[in-house]
Amino acid sequence: MTWPVVIFDIDGTLVNSVDLIVASYQYAFRTVLGHEWDEAEIKTWIGQSLYEAFQREVPDHADELFDVYTKWNEEHTAGWITEYYGIPELAKDLVAAGIRVGAATSKRDEPAQWALDLGHLHDTIPLLVAHDDVEHHKPDPEPLLLAAAKLNANPATCVYVGDAAVDILAAHNAGMDSIGVTWGAGTRDAISGAGPTLICDTVDELRSALLG
Repeated sequence: MTWPVVIFDIDGTLVNSVDLIVASYQYAFRTVLGHEWDEAEIKTWIGQSLYEAFQREVPDHADELFDVYTKWNEEHTAGWITEYYGIPELAKDLVAAGIRVGAATSKRDEPAQWALDLGHLHDTIPLLVAHDDVEHHKPDPEPLLLAAAKLNANPATCVYVGDAAVDILAAHNAGMDSIGVTWGAGTRDAISGAGPTLICDTVDELRSALLG
């Protein structure tokens, strides 16, 4: 089973940014609240809107936490984000095979573009949808549907690739197939529980799924 259109999540899927995100959250919590947060819980927020996560968990401090997080995150991005081995080559091969590709993320536009640059993906995977492009965020289908529209694609012909249960739920809600990858923030059990079309544990498995 292959798809003519592949839309990717960014953090924990295309680029190795999970440690940076967790560290950014913990720095913000230490600075504003005086204590850290449970790391496993933080990882379940990855893929969702950053500001909405702060609003949901600590509404009285959401603005300050967001400001502290984003400043520290931007100062450390270049030293923390790295590529996943094999992903840049996979992206090039998808394009060469005539498969339409793009990224839909809850990251803000500038950090998302920077992440793609650091992952050596800026020439192959266009950023289709970032945080401020939509009103509603994953698991709402709006980001994925906008990405499909920008690729002039029927959602039913698309597959969304992500590393978290929220990615799989967003794909379901958008009427897309989904592939959960286990090298990012989400646990295999959480991804499996969301009901993906496939689960891939390695980039080689993802390559086989997407290129046949």
